[in-house]
Amino acid sequence: MDRYRVPNSDTSVSTLVDLLRLRAEQPDQRGYTFLVDGETETASLSFHALDRLARGIGARLQQLGLREERAVLLYPDGLEFVAAFFGCLYAGVVAVPAYPPRFNKPTPRLEAIVADAQVTAVLTVQAILDKRERLLDHVPYLEKLRWLAIDALADDLVEAWRAPAIDGDTLAFLQYTSGSTATPKGVMVSHANILHNQQMIGVAFGHTEQTIVLGWLPMFHDMGLIGNMLHPLYMDVPCVLMSPLHFLQRPVRWLEAVSRYGATTSGGPNFAYDLCAQRVTDEQRARLDLSRWTVAFNGAEPVRHNTIRRFCEAFTPCGFRPETIYPCYGLAEATLFVTGSQKDLPPVARSFDQQALGEGRAKALLADQPGANTLVSSGRVADGLEVVIVDPDTGVRCPADQIGEIWVRAPSVAQGYWNRPEETAHTFRAHLKDTGEGPFMRTGDLGFLLDGELFVTGRLKDLIIIRGRNYYPQDVELAAGSSHAGLQVGCGAAFGVDVDGEERLVVVQEVKRQHRNGDTAEMLDAIRQAVFHHQQLRPYAVALIRPATIPKTSSGKIRRHLARDRFLSGSLLIVDQWRQDQRNGEADEAKGA
Repeated sequence: MDRYRVPNSDTSVSTLVDLLRLRAEQPDQRGYTFLVDGETETASLSFHALDRLARGIGARLQQLGLREERAVLLYPDGLEFVAAFFGCLYAGVVAVPAYPPRFNKPTPRLEAIVADAQVTAVLTVQAILDKRERLLDHVPYLEKLRWLAIDALADDLVEAWRAPAIDGDTLAFLQYTSGSTATPKGVMVSHANILHNQQMIGVAFGHTEQTIVLGWLPMFHDMGLIGNMLHPLYMDVPCVLMSPLHFLQRPVRWLEAVSRYGATTSGGPNFAYDLCAQRVTDEQRARLDLSRWTVAFNGAEPVRHNTIRRFCEAFTPCGFRPETIYPCYGLAEATLFVTGSQKDLPPVARSFDQQALGEGRAKALLADQPGANTLVSSGRVADGLEVVIVDPDTGVRCPADQIGEIWVRAPSVAQGYWNRPEETAHTFRAHLKDTGEGPFMRTGDLGFLLDGELFVTGRLKDLIIIRGRNYYPQDVELAAGSSHAGLQVGCGAAFGVDVDGEERLVVVQEVKRQHRNGDTAEMLDAIRQAVFHHQQLRPYAVALIRPATIPKTSSGKIRRHLARDRFLSGSLLIVDQWRQDQRNGEADEAKGA
């Protein structure tokens, strides 16, 4: 059984229970701090105190005979989730993190997760338990389950805890995929998967005992759970947490917290950096000190060169350094981390021929050459991990300049999908057809390797293929969203639909709240012109929709397939739309729109 030597200790561990028990030997070591409103420090939890809470929760779960059962975690943002997660591990119960429940509307994702995982227990807080009747109206399946409020447990349970018989191969939790392309699937993540991934993150990020981690990402999501919640425990360093809602309401809170606590590692998806560049005022910037920030990781969605440029221009006067930006790539099926930039070096950006990218080739160009599209590298492959680029149709390794599917092999790769043997075999047991090498995990993402750097170009299932050419929806969405001041960048979806047996492009785009009554005809025309200019592609239809109605996953990714379904069913909340008049199609094409 593999054991992992952990930082700041001469001891090696094989499970997260061993890890927390080790860290708990230091009673005064401060672990987690939670900013209840994104600004005010009201709750903290040392690793010693966390161990005690976990033993109490674990003992209660053991008394209920829930070993190897699944327990869904329904928590508001806060440190109670941390305690419940470890309480499950301490009992040998499989934790199932889920989005905090909403009592006033249906929760189909929660319903799907609970049914798929065959959950037998619900862990929550008393405040939610008191309202469960309202939740049962939307998820009646929950009524059959055993409910437990961990904030109402007796203290004397701690001494009743007995260490579970677990090892590195034991299933720790089910990380449900975002559901951006299909029904969410439960990724089976073991203790060894997590420890190996933590080891890679620590090395790649250059973390030391001086590291301070700060995060606002949701803890039920892999980046927030593995990167923000578990990694400080692995490194034995402090962690400051806040709610994603408080960040979204006022993005400067994130940077103020980084400044106030001297955080060295903090990050999020690309849109978070865009929000800060757009909404943090000069007056607010003047009060920030970002000089101690050394790793601003950027992942979970395409990393934009223009976003990096705007963020650096806005916050360099605050002490922020361009080399702090840390593009990376990962996914739940690999536990989290796969590739990352070289620390203390600026992100690698290269320009490629847009037409060649559409043909599946990476042809380098100078940034100022016609047709150049600048891509940001997601970094180099982490030590202890292998990445190959494979033709998804033939299963053969691609030539160096060809775009293919990204396949991964590493101890971090999860055990498979819960109760989905066929999908597990397809995704986690892939072998190269020509050499037989494997098994590899198919990521479903497209990209290429150049000089050791991984460039991710899009999702295989999201590709729009028109007249034999590939179009990446995120490129269309960026062109559309940036085409007019009345449109909300990052809140659009591009997808293909079948029209008389031919794939055609549809663009759905949110209007900014303050521009709801603006000139929508001008916005529609701007989108058509921009998409044609940047992609040489003529949309079949463009729909402007109300603010905050584009479907997204809990981590902020656009749910293109759901947007497509709503477009086809006529259920989008449309402000205005344009659709190509079939009778005048030739005239439209002649105008280049």
